[in-house]
Amino acid sequence: MKAYWVCMYEKINNAEKLKEYALKAKPAVEKFSGKFLVRGGKNRTNDGINSPRTVIVEFPNYNTALECYDSIEYQNAHDILNGHAIRHHQIVEGN
Repeated sequence: MKAYWVCMYEKINNAEKLKEYALKAKPAVEKFSGKFLVRGGKNRTNDGINSPRTVIVEFPNYNTALECYDSIEYQNAHDILNGHAIRHHQIVEGN
């Protein structure tokens, strides 16, 4: 069963750091066969926080999604956002 990273940004304090993060995160995600389904774009908030950016990444299965998130490659990218963005990141299993 496939799995997904669902990441909703609450606040982006530094757009340049977000770009730097994205450049490092993309190869890490692709290494684990991750496929970006949503990366920003037009959106409408119906309930909850107004998110300036949403990202959804599809993985072949739940374990691969976990392995990618925990990998040194992704964590090196993830660290770039420290202090520069507030986001909610979940890994969920689905169809």
